[in-house]
Amino acid sequence: MNQNGVSDRAAELYASTLVWDDHSGFEPHVHSDLKELQRWRRAGVDYLSISIGYDVMTWHETIKVLAIFRAWLSARPGEFVLARTAAEITGAKREGKLAATFDIEGMNALAGEVAMVGLYYELGVRQMLFAYNRNNDAGGGCHDTDIGLTAFGRDVVQEMNRVGMLVDCSHSSYRTTMEAMEISTAPVVFSHSNPVGRWDHPRNITDEQIKACAQSGGVIGINGLGIFLGDNDIRVGTIAEHIDYVAELVGVAHVGIGLDYAFEEEDLGDLLGGNADIWPPGYGYDTPDIQFAAPAYLPAIADELLRRGYSDKDVCGVLGANFFRVASSVWK
Repeated sequence: MNQNGVSDRAAELYASTLVWDDHSGFEPHVHSDLKELQRWRRAGVDYLSISIGYDVMTWHETIKVLAIFRAWLSARPGEFVLARTAAEITGAKREGKLAATFDIEGMNALAGEVAMVGLYYELGVRQMLFAYNRNNDAGGGCHDTDIGLTAFGRDVVQEMNRVGMLVDCSHSSYRTTMEAMEISTAPVVFSHSNPVGRWDHPRNITDEQIKACAQSGGVIGINGLGIFLGDNDIRVGTIAEHIDYVAELVGVAHVGIGLDYAFEEEDLGDLLGGNADIWPPGYGYDTPDIQFAAPAYLPAIADELLRRGYSDKDVCGVLGANFFRVASSVWK
């Protein structure tokens, strides 16, 4: 047992394998304190998908944030790598750097233009989801009337497949995700979504969605927010139970991590509870002191999975190899 309370076996495995967090949770804006990305580096994370926009923002704001985040990372080549390919991520690990790409939560950022997909891809966006909780012109959000995938949304899926951008179904409605997974010719992911069979919340996803994602060859990233894991519960054992649920349903090869970790000091409940249109009442968004599983939890999660009987290979898959496999097959 090392000084962090993690077994030597888990610590050695964690240090040797690729550690992948498929979604950051801090609110993207031009004043975001990106020095806080050191939290992921200190935790031994090798790759992070950084959100640069969501449907609450205009597309102009998303582009501006993307420019600022790119410039900040590019100015620190000794610590960070703006990865274009999956191979560059493994290279960054060897050099002790944090590899990063970007993601967008909702297709309002496209401004109604399919051609924007290719532009964002060239600027480092490697995954995008349809709608952030509420409906937009691409499809339905998980907290709105389930309109399914629109004609525009279908065109966007085809373009994402063409350019190599991952189709991400988190935050979106049941019909939208099922229709997207049916038409996508590439693996689809839920970057940061938990099973509703383990905790009943409309932001979580059904067994049918999990099975369809796995059938596509995709991965479900387990989210670290307490209100999606349980009753504001971020215990390592609870996170492992969500991993167990998905692994038992579709196989451990389809489970990963997307912590959705936010480092802002202000109470997240103030933000979420103050915008009922996006985060409706009755679902725990106004919970005081909403808890997050931080990147520093990841070695303990690895240790817990080993304790539960997962093989070294399976633990490495959950920590990063599964998402890496999908990215390697989809990114171009």
